[in-house]
Amino acid sequence: MRRRIVTAVYLPLISVLCGFAVAAIAVVASGADPSQAFLALLQGAFTNKNAFTETLIATVPYIFLGLAVAIGFRAGLFNIGAEGQFYLGAIFGVYVGYHLHGLPGVVHVTLAILAGMLGGFLYGAIPGILKARFGAHEVITTIMLNYIAFGLSDWLINRGPLGDPHSSAPRTPFIDPAAQLPLLIADTRLHAGLIMALLAVPVVWFLMQRTTIGFRIRAVGFNPSAAAANGMSVGWTLFLTMGISGALAGLAGVDEVVGVSHFMPPTFSTGYGFDAIAVALLARSNPWAVLPSAFLFGAMRSGAGFMQLETQVSRDLISIVQATVIMFVAAPLMVRAIFRIKDVPTAPIAVADTGAGGLTT
Repeated sequence: MRRRIVTAVYLPLISVLCGFAVAAIAVVASGADPSQAFLALLQGAFTNKNAFTETLIATVPYIFLGLAVAIGFRAGLFNIGAEGQFYLGAIFGVYVGYHLHGLPGVVHVTLAILAGMLGGFLYGAIPGILKARFGAHEVITTIMLNYIAFGLSDWLINRGPLGDPHSSAPRTPFIDPAAQLPLLIADTRLHAGLIMALLAVPVVWFLMQRTTIGFRIRAVGFNPSAAAANGMSVGWTLFLTMGISGALAGLAGVDEVVGVSHFMPPTFSTGYGFDAIAVALLARSNPWAVLPSAFLFGAMRSGAGFMQLETQVSRDLISIVQATVIMFVAAPLMVRAIFRIKDVPTAPIAVADTGAGGLTT
């Protein structure tokens, strides 16, 4: 029990604190006061008018994307392409959102969301197929597919069929009102996507822990050779894992369209997909732990602008925190050595002789 607490709680918490400590050093080096910078960060994330709801809005895509990357990790796959899958989900979703008219709201918004998930699934499946069929490394293929997604989005909206000819700024047309997610709190931008994100956590947990698909994903991630020896199709599992991961990333993209912006510009919520890697690492690929991890990153993203406005400390400070957190999470032995955290040995299994020629544990 203590070993689990150290791994699941202490080490991530220490990694976050180390991230802020390194950021504080950077603030001091720039000639500013770190206490004032972090106070402004907290105000921008929690105490200012509508700050908390804006933090929740920023948390929603991190939940979807953190789950997407975590599923890949469980299969031994490093999905760097969540950003591109995010874009494809937004493209598919915004097209259905503004192209269809006259549908009931529940039907229209559902179709847009499903379209976004389909776009993410298809784009995530590409590196899955390349990995399963040709052994292409998913890190390289997903990075390259990110740039293709960015370029495709830019062409479709700036010079292609998705651009709004009546707008002076490059963007798609606004989606139909029936395709917009309802607001949860009046006079704020907080939308029903938060409920979807919260529901996605137990759904993904159930998928990974209580279904055959989840068992195959975990088995392949643990030992693909043993999984193949037991009759599992490793290639099919890799394809399906990347597809599911892409669908969740696409859900994050379409959620931004139908819940927040209601249109899509060429450059769309840059950085969410890459930040999600840190979210999943900090959560140690545990779907339940993705919630607090996503909330932390949502708060930092939401409060960074106010921090920069009030203290003139660049919002890039948050990137320093994120990078340091990733470094410490990826090197738990370094954290244990620095803070002298002893590894807790696994409790031995007691074996007793029943006296009838049998043994019990």
